[in-house]
Amino acid sequence: MQRLAVIDDDLAVRQALLWLLESPSLGVSGYDSAEAFLADTAAANFNCLIVDLRMGGMSGIMLLEKLAGWAYCPPVLMLTAHGDVPHAVAAFKLGVVDFLEKPFDDQHLLTLVEECLRRDTEARDRFQRRRQVADALQTLTEREREVMQHILAGLLNKQIAEVLSISMKTVEVHRARVFDKMGVKSAVELAGVISVLEDKGGKS
Repeated sequence: MQRLAVIDDDLAVRQALLWLLESPSLGVSGYDSAEAFLADTAAANFNCLIVDLRMGGMSGIMLLEKLAGWAYCPPVLMLTAHGDVPHAVAAFKLGVVDFLEKPFDDQHLLTLVEECLRRDTEARDRFQRRRQVADALQTLTEREREVMQHILAGLLNKQIAEVLSISMKTVEVHRARVFDKMGVKSAVELAGVISVLEDKGGKS
């Protein structure tokens, strides 16, 4: 089940959103402040956040700035009772998916939540793949990394041996170890795996 957090210090709005959004496939939790949300040990497990702009204590923008430091931040929708262009610009720069004025259209909000959940699924998949590749890279020795870089540059074993002043047999051994640790069978596959690290997919 996917999970969504509503962070709003207005009890009536918070309860209305909980009622509107909760379903058999979506668990919804409410928080009366950004501080309360951040204090929850399960905060990082949500798939979408709906955040009020103006709250007592930490504002919605301040919360977004905190979330920007997370290894992974789920998609965020921001709510406000007042049209505020400067804050909207700041929110979008921090990666918010959309900025909605209260009172909002229920169906429009539901559509945006569905889009956020879809984005979260794709973004978490990319995040997981990048972490797996990064972990695999950490297992390579310094020499294996050197050989890998030359493989990615398109050099043949003979050329790599000449550049590194080592035997072709040694290159072959390192090449085999690189392929094994990175879980690939060819230089093309290796290039594809490494490209995952560049696939940020935009800010979620």
